[in-house]
Amino acid sequence: MTQNATRETLRDEAHEEGPDEGPPAGGSSPRPRRVRRLLRWSAAVLALLIIGAAGAGYVYYRQLNANIKKDALNLGDNKVAQPTPNAAGQTPLNILLIGSDARDSKENQQLGGARETFGSTPLADVQMLVHLSADRTNMSVISMPRDTLVEIPKCTDPDDGTVYPASNGRTMTNQSLGHGGPGCTVATWQELTGIHIDHFVMVDFAGVVAMADAVGGVPVCVDANIHSRDSQGHGSGLKLEKGTHPVKGEQALQWLRTRYGFEDGSDLARAEAQHMYMNSLVRELRENATLSNPNKLRRLAEQATEALTVDPGLDTVKKLYDLSGELRTVKPERITMTTMPNRYVGARVEPTEDAEQLFRLVREDIALDGKDAKPEKTEEKAPADLAAADADIAVQVSNGTRTDSLVAAPGRAGTVSGLLREKGFTGSTADTVGAVSEKRTVVRYPSADLEGDARRVAQALGIPVGQVKRSTDVSGVTLVVGADWREGTRYDAPEKDDTTPDSAKPLNGADDTACMHVDPAYTW
Repeated sequence: MTQNATRETLRDEAHEEGPDEGPPAGGSSPRPRRVRRLLRWSAAVLALLIIGAAGAGYVYYRQLNANIKKDALNLGDNKVAQPTPNAAGQTPLNILLIGSDARDSKENQQLGGARETFGSTPLADVQMLVHLSADRTNMSVISMPRDTLVEIPKCTDPDDGTVYPASNGRTMTNQSLGHGGPGCTVATWQELTGIHIDHFVMVDFAGVVAMADAVGGVPVCVDANIHSRDSQGHGSGLKLEKGTHPVKGEQALQWLRTRYGFEDGSDLARAEAQHMYMNSLVRELRENATLSNPNKLRRLAEQATEALTVDPGLDTVKKLYDLSGELRTVKPERITMTTMPNRYVGARVEPTEDAEQLFRLVREDIALDGKDAKPEKTEEKAPADLAAADADIAVQVSNGTRTDSLVAAPGRAGTVSGLLREKGFTGSTADTVGAVSEKRTVVRYPSADLEGDARRVAQALGIPVGQVKRSTDVSGVTLVVGADWREGTRYDAPEKDDTTPDSAKPLNGADDTACMHVDPAYTW
């Protein structure tokens, strides 16, 4: 087994399977563990699609609306501005899918096991951002490993006013759910990615098996016979012959949970299997789902709504139905599933530079499949207020050259501030309080009346207009010297790269040839 695989196994066993996965090595009694990690994000999307299919007959049932649990969208103090509409006035739609490991019902206890965990603080063990493009032609999906190290912001529980202070340093992202609810998970994502999130959908264990049955089975593929069970009882119990087979019911649940037997036995390998399942599920729903029995549809709609917690913007079946209609407009070949690029930090992981590239593509509504239509060249619209004279523009320069692997380049704020003064911007000053971290040099301004000034500063230094950003985080024109300008007095704008990093392991929704590699130790 590789070093990474060993690390992955160790970190998973530290906070992963429960009794159904067997006792730990050595024969000691099993510790209370969180068990049966389902593909909750799959259930969430499927729930939307099921509701959409059932909506024509049941959208007005009040009891379905009463089933849906609601919670606040964002519990953090900081907000991320909504994206700028495109030429047609359309904006993207970002939905955070959250899988809770809560054990707060009889049904969840039966599916999740571990009675000892009843009533314990839930964890957001599955997190996935679904980005629907502004023109509704493509969909991009980013999964984040549950033990990604992040800084959880201060969150306030809207129910009882409890204030959860910001984390002291970085902690696992799945703990964000315990800081007041899903709205803190949303706040954590927005702080990390800079992506405005419009909605969240959280789903628990209940109803997953019934939803899988609804489509008559989801085709999945393994490249060898697999039995996910070792001599010590670890594994989901999945047993399949080599090739492609439809799975439903308990077997579908096993597929979604399987870690032992896929690839290197890591949780990241399981995510690949979940992506394959989700893409196949979407294809089945579009092509030949067997949702024709009214009584079955009613039961499925009830199970789906009972399994969901949503933000107020999705708190009725009608709203969920409308959302499912938007999601169904995207053809499978324009859906791209990815995993946030990451690297190990001890037994945990952290985002890499490639992760920031992935986040930027979503922020800028660039399709991850690379099939966006080439935009027509248009003249840059002039700001409403023209720039003041150079000498009258106050500019604060900050040093943002620090990176994950490099300390801040010394003296950059003073050097660039001096350069501006030489060019006539006598109101330029250097911020020497502390270094920040900015991958790319940027000029920020707080309000429309300073946009012209900010653009003039960028023009004088050769900074592209696309790196001039409006932000409420600054009180005046602020130049942050990024990691792309660590030395010299000439700024060379980096060539823009809009390709999806290979490290994100993109999987196209129309790819029906994907097949999970089976670890030879788990074949039969």
